[in-house]
Amino acid sequence: MNKKTKPDDDSKHASARLGANPSYLNRELSQLAFNRRVMAQAEDRHVPLLERLRYLCIVSNNLDEFFEVRIASLLANSQVEGGGAESPALAAALERTSIECHQIVDRQYAILNQTILPQLSANRIHLLRHGDRNEEQRAWVKSFFEQEIRPLLTPIGLDPAHPFPQVLNKSLNFIVEMAGKDAFGRSTSIAIIKAPRVLPRVIRLPDVLSPDGASFCLLSSIIHAHIGDLFAGRQILAYSQFRVTRNSDLWVDEEEVKNLRQALQSELQSRQFGVAVRLEVARSCPSHLAQFLLDQFGIAPNRLYAVDGPVNMVRLSEMIDQISDASLRFPPFAPGLPLHLENGNDIFAQLKQKDVLLHHPFQSFQPVVDFVRSAAFDSNVVAIKQTIYRTGMNSDLMEALIVAAQRGKEVMVIVELMARFDEEANINWADKLERAGAQVVYGVVGLKTHAKLSLVIRREADKSGNGELRYYAHLGTGNYHPTTTKLYTDFGLLTSNQKLATEVNEVFLHLTSLTKPKKMDYLWLAPFLLQKEIIRAIHNEAEIARKGRPARIVAKMNALLDESVIRALYEASADGVKIELIVRGACALRPGVPGLSENIHVRSIIGRFLEHSRIYYFRNNLQHDVYLASADWMNRNLFRRVEVAFPVLDKSLKRRVINEGLTPYLKDNTNAWSLGSDGNWHKNKPHRRQKPYGAQRHLMLALGALSPTHYTNK
Repeated sequence: MNKKTKPDDDSKHASARLGANPSYLNRELSQLAFNRRVMAQAEDRHVPLLERLRYLCIVSNNLDEFFEVRIASLLANSQVEGGGAESPALAAALERTSIECHQIVDRQYAILNQTILPQLSANRIHLLRHGDRNEEQRAWVKSFFEQEIRPLLTPIGLDPAHPFPQVLNKSLNFIVEMAGKDAFGRSTSIAIIKAPRVLPRVIRLPDVLSPDGASFCLLSSIIHAHIGDLFAGRQILAYSQFRVTRNSDLWVDEEEVKNLRQALQSELQSRQFGVAVRLEVARSCPSHLAQFLLDQFGIAPNRLYAVDGPVNMVRLSEMIDQISDASLRFPPFAPGLPLHLENGNDIFAQLKQKDVLLHHPFQSFQPVVDFVRSAAFDSNVVAIKQTIYRTGMNSDLMEALIVAAQRGKEVMVIVELMARFDEEANINWADKLERAGAQVVYGVVGLKTHAKLSLVIRREADKSGNGELRYYAHLGTGNYHPTTTKLYTDFGLLTSNQKLATEVNEVFLHLTSLTKPKKMDYLWLAPFLLQKEIIRAIHNEAEIARKGRPARIVAKMNALLDESVIRALYEASADGVKIELIVRGACALRPGVPGLSENIHVRSIIGRFLEHSRIYYFRNNLQHDVYLASADWMNRNLFRRVEVAFPVLDKSLKRRVINEGLTPYLKDNTNAWSLGSDGNWHKNKPHRRQKPYGAQRHLMLALGALSPTHYTNK
């Protein structure tokens, strides 16, 4: 077997190993527990109604990716280890995961049908099934079907000349069972209908047909109601919508590929037809039709999901976008700016005076865009270097880089082509950058470049009037993405510290030349030293505790799965170090176990914004070391990605990171969950005399513009 890159896949034995050791929690179950916490937001009456529906959609989207990537990976590895049959350890892990997934999906649709849709209807927003529509509405739907839908449909009756069609990943389809004979006198009984992707999945009825509010129909409901029209002369016995989820990892033979971009462009086409890993059907689907589909796709029965509603709940976000009632949404929020950036003065002159710390989305990402745009038009700037992991299809920052290249700057951009589900956008940007004259490289084969770095090199006069090169840098915990910077919490540092910025330049030189990086005094760089430095800092706190002095670690991240780091934390806990961890998603560490982790507390914050910042704090004998990073404490981040952790050196900015990025989250009693030693998460609530306190709301009021009268303490 050729060695191939499987993006972001941790060790194939990790799940079984972690699950078998009682000191560690199962990765997949912990990841699914995160989705339960997200789903709990949909049940929270303090959350605006449309946002509650959005949380249900987010759970569906998360589960899609969970099957496309994680379950697909476990299935593939299980087959390899078992010589074609599932190995016992991984089979057991898959079965536990399957049970949990079914419970989550059942609860998700129960919330939709029993709570969200009735409350939407009470607010004059109606999602109408065929039986709910009156005669006028049915007539309009019939006309819409005939004019807009039927011409695009291609029903396929299955026979030897019409085999089962190729079904795209996560596409909407229908299976139909018929009685009688076809036009040629044959008893073909099964047909497949594929819903074209150009059709909207949620259709709003004209307001004149909805005098008491807004009415919507799902595309699946409309097709269901008119399936008989597609098979004239045949008796329809049964039908069901269905959707197949496929393995969506891209495979590239890195030992043989000559051009990574060309190889990926070819692989992107095959992503739609990867190995099938999940089948979703309507709850009313007869068992024999469901079994027929399972056999066609080679899917085990425990990965069949019969749902009471649309097979793709994510598409209900289209309905959210068409509703204008502001009272059913989170209130508008305007991010703030640091005071010394509000006047729009020369950003390089300001950075010479003082570094700038930005806390997104509470503070605007615009200064980062302005940093690059100013460099593009500044005659003294000679070079710009940039890493790109995710940036979306539309990006002012990327356009600024193109302008810089067109204006003759030396522009070098490291574009990560293997950023999952952003590959196509990144390929397009790479092409645009190259056509503008920029130098584009794709990082290091076999490693994802996940570090968030931007560097501007400017020629300035020194004290004697001679020209010298001066570095300005931006280092961040999150992506240069215009959408996620408004929805994810992250920190970014704009700095003119020459020692720090010089090391940023060394990282760029390392990634382009592929030479061994120089020894660095400030940056912790993966895959070389990041894990070692983290463990060294943990051991240092343990040594301080053994000497009888106060020792403390506080860390915030998206996931904690690396076994070596977890072992170091256990050892530090045994030595008396007080450890507080804020982990948004999967956590394999088991806290609060006597003799193992009684000094470790783990919490998770689920709120309006996705918690995304990575912060490492070590008390270190009152040195209060603070690092911001692009890396979670996962094996993939520490050894299979290029990551950077950077220190916050300015004391006032260090205090800000602690006071904004850690302390509020440790105080949160409305959006916080605590992890028990049994592996279960429990929602935190204010004590009897305690006021409700939400970290995100506190930061929105402190750093941005939010009307406190329209928002609860959440």
